[in-house]
Amino acid sequence: MSERKVAFVTGALGGIGSEICRQLVKANYKVIATVVPREEDREKQWLKSEGFQHEDVRFVLTDLTHHADATSAIQEAIEAEGRVDVLVNNAGITRDATFKKMSFEQWSQVIDTNLKTLFTVTHPVFNQMLEQKQGRIVNISSVNGLKGQFGQANYSAAKAGMIGFTKALAQEGARSNVCVNVVAPGYTATPMVTAMREEVVKSIEDQIPLQRLAQPEEIAAAVMYLVGEYGTYITGETLSINGGLYMQ
Repeated sequence: MSERKVAFVTGALGGIGSEICRQLVKANYKVIATVVPREEDREKQWLKSEGFQHEDVRFVLTDLTHHADATSAIQEAIEAEGRVDVLVNNAGITRDATFKKMSFEQWSQVIDTNLKTLFTVTHPVFNQMLEQKQGRIVNISSVNGLKGQFGQANYSAAKAGMIGFTKALAQEGARSNVCVNVVAPGYTATPMVTAMREEVVKSIEDQIPLQRLAQPEEIAAAVMYLVGEYGTYITGETLSINGGLYMQ
């Protein structure tokens, strides 16, 4: 049996991140998953509930917004595994407010987590992939990075920046067979969304031509396609999965 491929996933314990990890392990990847230190107990519970072993998922406890510490932890994990075949940048937060009322702290928290950490995570992984002359990077953006959203100037700016970053990095990676793409989900049935009041969820669904939320499995399946056997000729692209909410 050949050695398992290695996938690095940030935001691994969120609604979409968990499903991405789940599908990667089922596809026989060894997953390196970053989680913030306060999530350590949750990480153990997740492993137990999924029936996965530590050989399947290695957790790296680090705050990605602390550049030096996070870079050191990521580099250590890369050296321990010897290679990285896939990177999924999925870490993200929201701090919603109209721009008129938005504080600099709210702006900075979102930009720091959703955009600046792209450098912290991707730089060491991308360099490893260039050395390997092979790799796939998938950045999880958002429909709101494409169309903007009232009350989310910070989030929309960060997610739009991720798309520009992807197009630039795809050009740099192509000669070394490193493909870089975006998956841009619309509203997805994660625990955070489904915990909203029923009438709020219904109002969201009414805006979507397909009249429903995306399922995390659908988002993860798109990631798996891009990193899989038939994703070898796709780079610099944005795959939108939003039920027709925003059509380009």
